[in-house]
Amino acid sequence: MAKDYLFEIDTEEMPAHVVSRSVKQLADRTKKFLKENGLKFKDIKTYSTPRRLTILVEDLAEKQDDIDEVKKGPAKKIAQDADGNWTKAAQGFARGQGITTDDIYFEELKGTEYAYVHVQKEGKKASDILLGMSDIIKDMTFPTKMRWDSNDFEFVRPIHWLVSLYDSDVIPVKILDITAGRKTEGHRFLGDSVVLANADDYVEALKDQFVIVDAKERKDMIVNQMNDLVKKNNWKVKEDKNLLEEVTNLVEYPTVFVGSFDEKYLNIPDEVLITSMKDNQRYFEVYDQNGKLINHFIAVRNGNKDYLDNVISGNEKVLVARLDDAQFFYDEDRKYPLSHFVDKMKNVSFHDKIGSMAEKMKRVRLIGDYLAKRWNLDENVVKDFDRASELYKFDLVTQMVGEFAELQGVMGMHYARLAGENEEVAVAIKEHYMPTTAEGELPETTVGSLLSVADKIDTILTFFGAGMIPSSSNDPYALRRNAYGIVRILLNQKWSLPFNQVLPEIVELVDGKTPAKLPKTNEEDEQIALFIRDRIKQYLQKNNFKYDVIDAVLASSQQDPSEILSAAKVLGLHHDDAEFKPVVESLTRIDNILKKAKFNNKQAEVDENLFEDASENELFAGIQNLQEIQNLADLYQGFVQLQPVIDRYFDTNMIMAKDKKVRNNRLAQLSQVSVLADRLGDLSKLVIK
Repeated sequence: MAKDYLFEIDTEEMPAHVVSRSVKQLADRTKKFLKENGLKFKDIKTYSTPRRLTILVEDLAEKQDDIDEVKKGPAKKIAQDADGNWTKAAQGFARGQGITTDDIYFEELKGTEYAYVHVQKEGKKASDILLGMSDIIKDMTFPTKMRWDSNDFEFVRPIHWLVSLYDSDVIPVKILDITAGRKTEGHRFLGDSVVLANADDYVEALKDQFVIVDAKERKDMIVNQMNDLVKKNNWKVKEDKNLLEEVTNLVEYPTVFVGSFDEKYLNIPDEVLITSMKDNQRYFEVYDQNGKLINHFIAVRNGNKDYLDNVISGNEKVLVARLDDAQFFYDEDRKYPLSHFVDKMKNVSFHDKIGSMAEKMKRVRLIGDYLAKRWNLDENVVKDFDRASELYKFDLVTQMVGEFAELQGVMGMHYARLAGENEEVAVAIKEHYMPTTAEGELPETTVGSLLSVADKIDTILTFFGAGMIPSSSNDPYALRRNAYGIVRILLNQKWSLPFNQVLPEIVELVDGKTPAKLPKTNEEDEQIALFIRDRIKQYLQKNNFKYDVIDAVLASSQQDPSEILSAAKVLGLHHDDAEFKPVVESLTRIDNILKKAKFNNKQAEVDENLFEDASENELFAGIQNLQEIQNLADLYQGFVQLQPVIDRYFDTNMIMAKDKKVRNNRLAQLSQVSVLADRLGDLSKLVIK
């Protein structure tokens, strides 16, 4: 008969961001543990609060299935030696079944005698197996762990008690000096102890003690209470899933309330107010129906409505103290011209092995101007970029950013606007940090995109030049994120940038303009190009391209992200077309012939006077047409048209002709096809049926 099994780990308050992932880990490890031990169950439910991680295993079998079966082992000639003694193979076979060699017997199967044993084993009881839950606790991993008392054992927070109930029976799981029982605790301030009679009593029993153990139910309570307040006051609140998840995991019994602050603080930029409320206090900011920020906030209390006025007053006082600081910093920063802050940048270190922020800004301007020229950007864009590059790090030395580091760039934008700077310049100062996460928002403006790319290229070049190269497990300066950001911006703006060609030119342009060390060799430039190329792979994987298409396009000599993405789209679009296989086979055959002949001259000229067959003229004309095509989609269609021509070429010509001139001419002709095909990728990597 199946029964439900409850297991609760109670701790001191855990950080909100680890609660959900930790209870999932507990459930996943338990699921694996039960399957490995042959205990059948229906499902595992999870419950969690800041103080507890809980699972409920539904319909858990009372015992393992009994075993009654015949096991086949090695052949008799392997199981016994010439004298009839048991070999190690036989002994290992018996030991693996939990019996001795005395239980082995032989039977003939298809003319050969094999060793057999009849295994009968009663399944272990669930109550015995579940004692192993202590090992699951020991094996759990967390971003940070704590020790307590004099123990070496570590957990996310000190464990206070355990509950382990199989239906109504206690399973005395033990960790350190804590033995699991049936007693748990309600809300720290509002609830009492609870002695559970049965595993299924858990949710309702704790609800009576002001603990909502179902995280989804707590979240729904918060949302519903917020919606009631918003509707009542004719407000708007922007959806913030991350903040909602966080406050859900900060409370055991949520009560939503409204607080206010003086309207005078609304003169401070919205981002400062929102940061003060959201990031520092976990409040939801409030807007009127026109989307304008107003002087109210919504927060969540861990408790009921008792003494709620005191709670509101206390939260308002904490917030106002922060807003007073913000107002002071804002007023002080506005007393100075931007040049005051820019002058300080020469004393602000970018990195002690690289140099100052002022030097970085100088390099970034050179890089950006180079890129703007390469992309033929409008002269107004260049003008705005040049101005932005003179300013864009200045807010790092403002008092506001000193207090609210997360507002770097944002405050630069606001202060630039107040100083009368062009809007494009002001916005670029904010956007140069973007994207701030791997999949974060991209810059929307051309100037901001240019500044972001130039800044990130400089960061990668200088860190690599200083020998601070990310390892497989360590990237303290987020160079991978910077490189991925470059790739995403280039693709978003449709800017071409072949890194194998561009990086050496940028290094030559910038080298010596500041003391920063830069890559000096072709090998170092190639290392950086490959580093960025790996981020292109990341982009393609995230956008669900087939693995063989990714392998094919990245194996080409192409280094431009835009071209690589275009090639991936073309191959992905036609991957399952009827003509795809013959096209790929024809082009792959050409590469194989060139490799076998060790013909590596990509620039070899083709002499029409050496043609001996009409198919050579036909292929020559086809190649000339393809060389005029820039669009990769059109190039692929050109190969579809050329495929029968290539086949006729092979049918009527001996590529490895005895005449060396004729042979090399034909290889040169095939090489021209290969160079064109390389724009799509190494097609031999494709898996075609």
